[in-house]
Formats: sequence, structure tokens, C-alpha cells
Amino acid sequence: MYDLKALYQAKTVADAVSLRLAHPEAHIIAGGSDVLVQMREGRRAGVELISIYGLDELRGVKLEEDDTIRIGSLTSFSHITRDPIIQKYINVLGEAVDQVGGPQIRNIGTIGGNTCNGVTSADSASTLHAWDAIVELTGPNGVRRCPIHEFYIKAGKVDIREGEIQTAILIPKESYENTFGHYIKYAMRNAMDIATLGTSVNVRLSADKKTVERVRIAFGVAGPVPLRAKTAEALVTGKTVSMVLAEEFARTVKEDINPRDSWRAAKDFRMHIAVESAKRAFVESVKLAGGEL
Repeated sequence: MYDLKALYQAKTVADAVSLRLAHPEAHIIAGGSDVLVQMREGRRAGVELISIYGLDELRGVKLEEDDTIRIGSLTSFSHITRDPIIQKYINVLGEAVDQVGGPQIRNIGTIGGNTCNGVTSADSASTLHAWDAIVELTGPNGVRRCPIHEFYIKAGKVDIREGEIQTAILIPKESYENTFGHYIKYAMRNAMDIATLGTSVNVRLSADKKTVERVRIAFGVAGPVPLRAKTAEALVTGKTVSMVLAEEFARTVKEDINPRDSWRAAKDFRMHIAVESAKRAFVESVKLAGGEL
């Protein structure tokens, strides 16, 4: 069933790094929800695997001393959705990953695997971009932290260097404090489908809830990698909340995105979805933040 050359089991993070250096052609496997499928399809025939699934130190969500939210790379989607820290501070991430596949996939699939695949349609990707996440990587030279906007290099390729493994996703306090967000996944089915377009928005309002202090919007499948629509973000920052502003914000996202034609959807249709979902996600985020439109 699986054309496998060798399987190495990492006992610690340091052991995983050593195995990566000793077997540079080997692929990392965590939950296996993507790797095993690709092997069965023959796309990774004769592959060597390094399993990190047994590294419990890479599981779970916690607050660090500076209130950075640390999500271990082996944390499953189901764990993220149910975690009280996620629910309190960035519930939108839990809602986003709760739309991955079905229950079995969410129980076994990991946030690290979802990001390391480098695919623009990953349900976690647009939300992590919108929350200015930082990717932690551990390698032979120690720990390296890379902004997620720089981690994605091109379709299917991320910035993982020789001997490195991803060990955590970090959300700094300044990214989530007093900030509320909403994610919209457009797909042809309500479950067990990848996104035709993913839209994640979060806003921070002034104390009187009338002014946009900060906004972030990021898309999946609006380009070869997940991306922010920074022109739209700049347009509404400092402006008074209103439906007119929401509509202007939504129209402006077209200046920063470049979706493609595919069998799933035409470029023009994705553009239309992007504008509509940007408006809806912005409105919902403002309401969650206590604002009125």
C-alpha cells in the first residue's frame, strides 16, 4: 500500500534535528493526514520518513511569560478549537481549523503540518497571516523565528532550512490584545472540501467602539501563497466605523490580490467572493469587537 524506504522515529527535538541532518532527503511526518495520502497516490514513492509524532513537548497551547500565545506544532486542529486560551483570545483560529476536513482529520491533523505544506488553501493560513503569527523553527544552529509572511516562499514551498523542524506557532500579545476576528471559508461543500477562497479579518476598535484602530485581512487562494490586503487595511485605519466604510474596505481588497483561474472557480468569481467575504468578515469582526454599523 505504501512504498516506504525507511522510517526513523525521533525521540526528542534534538534527535529530530540530528535525523534531518543525517537523512536530508527524508520527509517529516506528524499526523500523516497529507503525507500518507500522497504516498498512497504514488507521489512520494520510495520515500524516507522521520516521524515526530511522539514528541509530546510539541503539543498544546500555553501563554508564555510575555503573554505570547504558543501553539506547539503537533497540536491537533481539534485541540486548538477546544483550547480555553484560543477560545478566550483568538477564537477565530479555532473556528477556522474546525472547518478542516472531517472529525477524523481534525483529530489527527496538526497545525504544523498545515502550515509546512505551504499550500494557499490551508484553513489555518489566512487567519495566521491576519494575526501576524511567527513560526518557530529549531535546527542545528538553535531556534529561529520567522514571520509567517516570510515563511511562505511560493506555492508548496516554505522557509525550512537544512536540519530544521517547525516547533511552534507564536501569536504575540500585540497581535491579539483587544482584537476580534472572523473567518469565512467558501467551498463547494460544507465539509470535506478545500477552500475555493478563505478570508480572515480582525479588528481593534477605539475605546468608544466608533473608530478602527487597526485592521488585518488575509486571504487564502487569492494568490500562490496566503497574503494580506494591506491597501485595504491602510484605507480604513483611523476611520469611523460604518457600512459605507465596510463596503469601501471590501472593494479595495482587489488592489492586492491576484487569484487564478482553476477548475474550482474562475478568477473573476474568486474576485467577487473576495469582495463580498471581506465585507461580511469586517462587519462581523466589528460587531464582535462591540461596534455598531
